[in-house]
Amino acid sequence: MSGIPETVTVPCFVGGGEIKTTRKIVPSPGSGQLLVQVKANALCGSERPQFRDGWNATPGHEAAGVVVAAGQNTHTPVGTSGVVFLMDFCGQCRSCVRGFTNQCLAKRADMGFTHDGGYGVYELIHENIFFPAPGFSATEATLLLDIMGTGGHSIRRAQSAHGDIGSVIVAGAGPIGLGVLAMAKIMLGPEIPVYIYDMVDYRLSLAEELGGKPISVANGKTVEEGLRRYGVSEVDIAIDTSGKKAAREASLHSLAQRGALILVGHGEELLLKVSPDMIATERSVVGSEYFAYSELNANSKYLREHSTYLNKIITHRFGVDEIQHAFELFFGGETGKVIIEQ
Repeated sequence: MSGIPETVTVPCFVGGGEIKTTRKIVPSPGSGQLLVQVKANALCGSERPQFRDGWNATPGHEAAGVVVAAGQNTHTPVGTSGVVFLMDFCGQCRSCVRGFTNQCLAKRADMGFTHDGGYGVYELIHENIFFPAPGFSATEATLLLDIMGTGGHSIRRAQSAHGDIGSVIVAGAGPIGLGVLAMAKIMLGPEIPVYIYDMVDYRLSLAEELGGKPISVANGKTVEEGLRRYGVSEVDIAIDTSGKKAAREASLHSLAQRGALILVGHGEELLLKVSPDMIATERSVVGSEYFAYSELNANSKYLREHSTYLNKIITHRFGVDEIQHAFELFFGGETGKVIIEQ
């Protein structure tokens, strides 16, 4: 591979909240594979265990970059810029054939978890999970993944459960919560009120800048009290990005009849009183996992139309040599989306 080194220095998550470096061989793409030179990768809360406990594979699952080598039986030209879909779906199972690539029954990899991901210099992927994204910078293109992808999928899941959404509440104003807020405004309309609650003032200020109606639940304040301050007692859709039991239950109890609770954040349990919580009110509880590859087409159009708005979610950018500081700052809670640029 002309111009591509044999080995490169990459971050190594050794555990205990420490990131060192190691050398890795740059792989050559085989049949159906692409080698992507990563230009940007966004930090994600799901990387907390990797940062805390250490990880064998190079993390990073929100990567954007440029194809620098292509194996046989591929059609993507070298030099194409784009993003990498997290889940290496098979494309042939029942789920994939119907477009549910986030529910693949024979998934080959989760990039950045089971296989080396985007904090390395190069990432080897199957071509089917590369999405060309010309016209965007690499940093901007990362918005297509967890921010717009996961956020937009939760709105689509909500629409499948409730056909006349008039209001939304979001639990958690971290990057995913901010993505849900932004995609709700884009997909449902700017006039739809989106309430969002958190304990961190920084995040709530950013949510308000994005058009959300912030509710602080710090110091014993409740979601119910926060809604009441806006003259509201219930909402149509509640979307939990926190993964916390208390937040899920508060969200559920904020729902009107026919309301739907959309669960995005992995984590703790949800306890239901079936008759009053579900049957009598005909509420729904719906899971929402990542997003389907096909959603990238619509989301790329949204990004072109709402670029300035969506880029507000990105608050910090660091070089890969600053990755330790980036993770410490990110998990401190007072950031939006944090990007490692190479």
